[in-house]
Amino acid sequence: MSTAVQQAAIPFSPSESQLAVAYSVCRGIARSAARNFYYAFLLLPPAKRRALCAVYAYMRRCDDLADDANIPVQKRKQKLAEWLDAVHRSLAGYPTDDAVLLALVDTQRRYKIPEILLDQLAYGTAMDLEQNIDADGQAGAIQVQYRTFDDLHLYCYRVASVVGLVCIRIFGYRDAAAEPLAEKLGLAFQLTNIIRDVKEDAAIGRIYLPQEEMERFEVRPSELTARKAPLRLRSLLAAQGDRARGYYAAGRELIPLIDEDCQPALWVLLTIYSKLLEKIAVRQYEVLRGKIRLSARAKLVILGKGFLKRLT
Repeated sequence: MSTAVQQAAIPFSPSESQLAVAYSVCRGIARSAARNFYYAFLLLPPAKRRALCAVYAYMRRCDDLADDANIPVQKRKQKLAEWLDAVHRSLAGYPTDDAVLLALVDTQRRYKIPEILLDQLAYGTAMDLEQNIDADGQAGAIQVQYRTFDDLHLYCYRVASVVGLVCIRIFGYRDAAAEPLAEKLGLAFQLTNIIRDVKEDAAIGRIYLPQEEMERFEVRPSELTARKAPLRLRSLLAAQGDRARGYYAAGRELIPLIDEDCQPALWVLLTIYSKLLEKIAVRQYEVLRGKIRLSARAKLVILGKGFLKRLT
């Protein structure tokens, strides 16, 4: 997607005021769009909170470029490639006035985040653009994205497990066992999103349920945009929910392995997402009648418990 960039002879160094403005912009992006994530961000120490907001703003930019339905798919691919080129130039020390890049580069340097992880996030977003294209350059008919769960796993790794690997570098950890656990927790979050958003995704031509599993449960792609989920579909989604619960168990093992000042934040994030999955399960995986969310009150209760954990 992007080529290597030679390191700048004299690396650009933004002023403190430039960085303050850049992080403020990223915080605004996270506050307005992160929803579940931002509740957890509130429990982080200020420097780590700023860093997570910078990473989130970077991911948001990748997603927005890939999801802009007003632009033909090929043009979206081009814009995403241009964005990644700009990221590489900034990481190589060339000047930029893009607030997200200023904050991202500062975060990458402070927390020694491997550049390949940032690349993987963009590559995962680009996978959403590998679909049928019609004569006008728009997305074609609804289609299953991945044949098997192993195929889906690569996508989930890039868009979610990699996020976990980036986050623990900001949280801080010393035990290498934290890395596979962070990958699994990312999978739990992504599977929960896939279950919750199955109708919304299908409406824009994307199906993230593995094709061989859809065939096993005799679920047709057209049924994902119906008004009511047939029992066959709910059984398929329940199987994905069981898979996600196994990964959430790994996430609980991760909490004591990260720095103590970030453990309450991770607990809040894990609790919000796992309770969202259980709310979907209580409704018997009927996700086609409307998007299932935790209420703001429920999230605030979890946040309050997180604050108590931070104080004790």
